[in-house]
Amino acid sequence: MEFVEKLNNLAAKIKQQGASIQTEEATKNAFIMPFINFVLGYDVFNPSEVIPEYVCDVGTKKGEKIDYAILNNGNVQMLFECKKIGEPLNLNHAGQLFRYFHVTNARIAILTNGQVYKFFTDLDASNKMDEKPFLELDLLNIDEYTVPELVKLTKSDFDVDSIINAAGELKYLSQIKKVIATQFTIPEDDFIKFIANRVYDGMVTQKVREQFGELTRKAANQYLNDRVNERLKSAMSGNVVESPVVTAVPEKSSDVHVEESPEDERIVTTQDEIDGYHIVKAIVRTAVDAKRVTMRDTQSYCGILLDDNNRKPICRLHFNRAQKYLGTFDLDKTEVRHPIESIDDIYNFTEKLQETVLSYS
Repeated sequence: MEFVEKLNNLAAKIKQQGASIQTEEATKNAFIMPFINFVLGYDVFNPSEVIPEYVCDVGTKKGEKIDYAILNNGNVQMLFECKKIGEPLNLNHAGQLFRYFHVTNARIAILTNGQVYKFFTDLDASNKMDEKPFLELDLLNIDEYTVPELVKLTKSDFDVDSIINAAGELKYLSQIKKVIATQFTIPEDDFIKFIANRVYDGMVTQKVREQFGELTRKAANQYLNDRVNERLKSAMSGNVVESPVVTAVPEKSSDVHVEESPEDERIVTTQDEIDGYHIVKAIVRTAVDAKRVTMRDTQSYCGILLDDNNRKPICRLHFNRAQKYLGTFDLDKTEVRHPIESIDDIYNFTEKLQETVLSYS
């Protein structure tokens, strides 16, 4: 069963049964244990994988229990603190997680009410749980960009080092998206002034700011509606609409390049290609320094290279058509194309991609 399908099945169960769940224990049995068991793949009835009511004395506090400890190769890797479904999740609920995180080998702490999962690590200070999560999952509003990172926490693909390495970026991406969402719905004065200064020729007075506050909100909503309608029209016509694009090298970035030629001055780098690049980078960073992995887009494919060297191809993303292909390379640098259903399928080629980069060492 596909990973996303497992998430969707659990989401459907929450919609059907959520209103009838009245206690924390019922929440654990109905939603959280299935998440650990069927989504992450850990046997909740095997104490070598999942320990419920995990006890770890902290200082003068004796006999305190965390709801679940997840083990991998005999070591505690993840801690779960559970609340009743519908209960708000905040730092007041995470006291035990803070204490237990400090005295165990766990690198991931999870606060959940069965519907929303907040994932924490120790980015700000070593061995001390951060106050802000690096990743959030709402099963009733699944963000597709969180899925590749969740896969790394499953029993079959467990890669805590990779997710910790990506956690900093994930944490700030999440916060930036929230800021953008806020500005699109209730724009702040600074944002209104920023917009007004770029489209209004006169002095930005209080009256102008008030006018542009409403205009900014309307423009943001119309832009989002236009994007949705564009995708709907594309789906109905059977054509592929590109995601928001990058048509030049991003500022302050040296690992994404666009090949330009007289025949094609507007090569489009899609969001899927960018996401695919980050997945490949996460896969091979266990074998080489992630800074050595670069992306170079062309008209016919998006190439991912080692050391920005065309003689060191890691793979190619053929995403400019309805059927996506991942191109891998053998020792003779002959490309083999593999059809994939989604960018998540790139994880199926982890061993091959790592083998390829190691061959260039």
